[in-house]
Amino acid sequence: MSIPISRRKFARTAAALTTATALSRGRILGANERVRLGFIALGNRGDQVLDAFLAHKDQEVAAICDIYQPYLDFAAKKIGNNPQQFKDYRKLLELKDLDAAVICTPDHWHALQAIHALKAGKDLYVEKPLSLCVAEGRRMAQVAQETGRITQVGLQRRSSPLVQEVVDLVRSGVLGKIVAVRSFHIQNEWPKGLGNPADGTPPEGVDWEAWLGPAPKRPYNKNRSFYRFRWFFDYSGGQLTNFGVHYMDVIQWALGQDAPTAVTAMGGKLALEDNREIPDTLEVSWMYPGGTLVTFTQINANAAPAGVKGGEIEFRGTRGTLYLQSRGYEIVPDELCVNEFPARTPVDRAYERTWRVGAKAEIEARKFQLPAGSPDETQLHARNFLDSVKSRQPANCPMETGHRSTSGPLIGNIAYKLKAWLEWDGKKERFTNHDAANKLLSYSYRAPYKLS
Repeated sequence: MSIPISRRKFARTAAALTTATALSRGRILGANERVRLGFIALGNRGDQVLDAFLAHKDQEVAAICDIYQPYLDFAAKKIGNNPQQFKDYRKLLELKDLDAAVICTPDHWHALQAIHALKAGKDLYVEKPLSLCVAEGRRMAQVAQETGRITQVGLQRRSSPLVQEVVDLVRSGVLGKIVAVRSFHIQNEWPKGLGNPADGTPPEGVDWEAWLGPAPKRPYNKNRSFYRFRWFFDYSGGQLTNFGVHYMDVIQWALGQDAPTAVTAMGGKLALEDNREIPDTLEVSWMYPGGTLVTFTQINANAAPAGVKGGEIEFRGTRGTLYLQSRGYEIVPDELCVNEFPARTPVDRAYERTWRVGAKAEIEARKFQLPAGSPDETQLHARNFLDSVKSRQPANCPMETGHRSTSGPLIGNIAYKLKAWLEWDGKKERFTNHDAANKLLSYSYRAPYKLS
């Protein structure tokens, strides 16, 4: 059944977004009333985030930075106000009249650039996943607290009315005790995947040394650069941190938790014939306080829909299941069962258990899809950040929250690499049963880079 209240809620959100933009336009009297932004990295996701910010009239992208000139040219044309251009992000951060920095670089650059931005007195929007290792994320959160700057991690579902409603439903107890939560990233890239390009010379205008930054020195390879970096551990946690961080953020938010108590993982490169390092098939499991099993399933050589409803996340409770999709959700009441133990017979079936289906749980079946034209999640997240910069109130996903949501997938990768069951102390951010695993919570930067 449809839920009119949800449609009204989304209509109000869309109207509020439009009104906020219109009001901002009306009260702009000078450049000082706009939030002046500096964008660092403008390819792919950076371009998408740029669009999200440009949708709001109370911002001004005053400076842009990228190592690749075609990205700068494309962005400058889109922005239209002749922003200052830089190849070195440190020069951008030296600008005294910037209010905030927006960082959309590959994962291995996030920590250094974010810390430099915060120490330069800039508020900060940084894309997910927040960090490449747990130690980086903890240091980023510490610096955010020390500097008192407004921070927003690009986990944009925190600003989605759809996801906010799902979180409220799960927390309300309508599904009963949440015993398991499953999440999925599934697509078919078989057989060649990314392919196997040979190492070679970077394209003209690409500063490969600057792109690598603190990562290990490697020859240029097409698959290691730009978007495809996500398939290599030097620069990314793979799809577990690319998609899994989004899912983990929603799951922990709905469960009211910020860390698991244990993690294990299995998988490998089982089918694809390319030069990726990350697995094409992976299953990660975490245990959470209160007794909830959370799993992330990655299958990149088969595209059959995940779960009964083809959702991204399934919250399975004792009274029903909520299937969350990218543009909607559905609640399905469960069928409650009664145990019956048959009498002893000459055949040894004394302890055989059979199940008899009883009545459905007394919860409302619900189905909701986003109305056409609903605001984009990243646009809403950008709006929230701009509002926070002006009000000085915390944004929807501050650095500490983003760090906690990133840590679960990061330790999942450690469990995968070590083929281990790892017990996790979320307060100390240490494993309690595996010294070798603790050594993987940080890594050494290539000289001369240092985590400050």
